[in-house]
Amino acid sequence: MATDWLGSIVSINCGESLGVYQGRVSAVDQVSQTISLTRPFHNGVKCLVPEVTFRAGDITELKILEIPGPGDSRQCGDSQQMDTAMPGVGCQVGPSQNGTGKLLKKPMASSAPQNIPRRTDMKSQDIVISPQQQCSKSYMDRHMETLSQSKGFRRRHNSWSSSSRHPNQVTPKKSGLKNGQMKSKDDECFGDDIDEIPDTDFDFEGNLALFDKAAVFEEIETYERRSGTRSRGTPSEKPARYRHDENILESEPIVYRRIVVPQNPNKEFCTDSGLVVPSVSYELHKKLLAVAEKHGLTLERRLEMTGVCASQMALSLLGGPNRLNPKNVHQRPTVALLCGPHVKGAQGISCGRHLSNHDVHVILFLPNFVKMLESITNELNLFSKTQGQQVSSVKDLPDTPVDLVINCLDCHENAFLRDQPWYKAVVDWANQNRAPVLSIDPPISEMELGIDAKWSLALGLPLPLGERAGRVYLCDIGIPQKVFQEVGINYHSPFGCKFVIPLHST
Repeated sequence: MATDWLGSIVSINCGESLGVYQGRVSAVDQVSQTISLTRPFHNGVKCLVPEVTFRAGDITELKILEIPGPGDSRQCGDSQQMDTAMPGVGCQVGPSQNGTGKLLKKPMASSAPQNIPRRTDMKSQDIVISPQQQCSKSYMDRHMETLSQSKGFRRRHNSWSSSSRHPNQVTPKKSGLKNGQMKSKDDECFGDDIDEIPDTDFDFEGNLALFDKAAVFEEIETYERRSGTRSRGTPSEKPARYRHDENILESEPIVYRRIVVPQNPNKEFCTDSGLVVPSVSYELHKKLLAVAEKHGLTLERRLEMTGVCASQMALSLLGGPNRLNPKNVHQRPTVALLCGPHVKGAQGISCGRHLSNHDVHVILFLPNFVKMLESITNELNLFSKTQGQQVSSVKDLPDTPVDLVINCLDCHENAFLRDQPWYKAVVDWANQNRAPVLSIDPPISEMELGIDAKWSLALGLPLPLGERAGRVYLCDIGIPQKVFQEVGINYHSPFGCKFVIPLHST
């Protein structure tokens, strides 16, 4: 019967236009399909009217917050007599932060014994909902499960049994307590009187106007100035930021121009650290190598140092540890090494020997000559002991693109070699191949470069190379500092912890 739900505390959601109402059911009219709430709250604020009535069509959602027990058969109205009729529980519903209502326990002043229904008594009582009570939104059947799943507050409520029940029949169960300890905690937490909540909204703008931000900030700045702490204002100078490889404590300013040549350089480069590296002429570079050889830096030592640095750079260009890995045996890189019958060619052969020792497939091209230089003969003897392949004809070079081409055909002298048929054939093969080119110690004149390089490796100090040389790298071949001073060069090593560094045009 509809009268069985009188006195229940419910929450009615009427959509965005009307909002949410909470209150105690005072009347349910099955004919006109209406439900009335006494002492209602609208969106958490107590209504000015004592009772509101809702039509079934306006209700979007209905939640049952509490059903009166057997001893609470009377309705809870506006009078104080109705409030005191319910033992231990008040009839007022207050708003919570999440928009749902919460039941506030109101302990009574009298110490008379209270009739609290036991769990067994509640199990034996069945509340039957007739089909006629399902007014548009099916008040009870549709919202029974929401009672046990409601969140945001703690209260003593009836839990609904979902096992073996009729669709129109619900059996509420009272959560029993072994002692009064839990009840006292609930009363301590949720036992405030609802009358203490003000009826008017809180004036945020008015309270914010009472806060003088300028005075507070001035007080803070005054305190910071007296205590010696940093001011709240923006500092006049931006604090210095250091990289992980920079020293924080500097005893003297950094000098970026540490290499000074006796003549005005035609071109200057700079390193990643900003150090300026000037270029030198071919005559000064040749004189530097001659003085170094006089002091013991022989040609064999320079060839070995150049081969190590060039092979190290080539291995990085081929992929480094990602490519040269024991697990990637099927990806063995292939390098075509083009050498001429001169000292530059001997440097390339030394590089090919080190590459072959690192499991790189090296194909060495060297034309046949009746008489070879001693340095070339020595390097060829060492190269023959590796797994590298030596060819003397362009036809033996691979038809498919290789991973890298190392060019050592050109030299600063012996320009007549560029007119030889084998030279032109090798240049044509390299230009038709799609592999990138690394040139070792290329000549200065761009007209002498038959093959455009992507990278060029300079020795000791760079020459004024042109655009066709590609990106310039510099390698350390072990020339002592006093040898530079002897030829008139004020030198300070720009290499740092590396033997090969990139150079950038200024």
